Amino acid sequence: MRILVTNDDGLASEGLQVLAALMRRKHDVWVVAPSTNCSGAGHGISMTDPLQYKSFGEREFSCSGLPVDCSIAGSFGIMKERPDVVLSGINLGANLGTDIVYSGTAAAARQAVFSGLPGIAVSLVVEEEPYYWEPLANFVSNNLEALISLCSPECFVNINAPSLASYKGVRITGVSTRSYRDNLIMRDGPDGNKYSFFRGGIIETNGDDNSDSIAVANGYVSVSCIYAQPMSAAAADIKTPRFTV
Repeated sequence: MRILVTNDDGLASEGLQVLAALMRRKHDVWVVAPSTNCSGAGHGISMTDPLQYKSFGEREFSCSGLPVDCSIAGSFGIMKERPDVVLSGINLGANLGTDIVYSGTAAAARQAVFSGLPGIAVSLVVEEEPYYWEPLANFVSNNLEALISLCSPECFVNINAPSLASYKGVRITGVSTRSYRDNLIMRDGPDGNKYSFFRGGIIETNGDDNSDSIAVANGYVSVSCIYAQPMSAAAADIKTPRFTV
């Protein structure tokens, strides 16, 4: 199977390197990943400036752009043939629920769907060591065909797992909601301009028993199918109110 591996943490990230090395044992693997950490880049795309790709071997490249750029360039420009699947990760940190909106990891998998390819985002839910990359990489490798079967022209797969040496099992989950309580510190600079400094807050997560956050907290691998394409009101079963113009 031809596989494109990318991420948002950057080419040097341990999670990406562990996943790519394991997948190379059975598959034709190409890596195109950002040259720097692009966490929180969302579905940004570079549209005005040319991008630079540096080779670190025959099938491994850094990209000066964003995760979505890597997904596009790997699928349509760098690989000799289009991949059978795009794997994005393994991300260092959760991509649960609302995180998906901000996540460059999720965006690269979403872009695969836009490109007509299966997309799978993979994240290790951890804030400090130890980082158990191998169990999650093995899960993806051992279940790759099953995970691809969950993908569709409308959906990508979002995987989250706790940093454990072994898991209790796997759960197909819905998504939780996350409130970040982030803030900015504003400063006046000596040059007369204003500067802001991002400060992350304490994350509050809410989800029912079938949510991704609860599954991970209980020691399970969470597998969620995420709509990538906008849905019409009919498809989403939205009751349209009466409008006036």
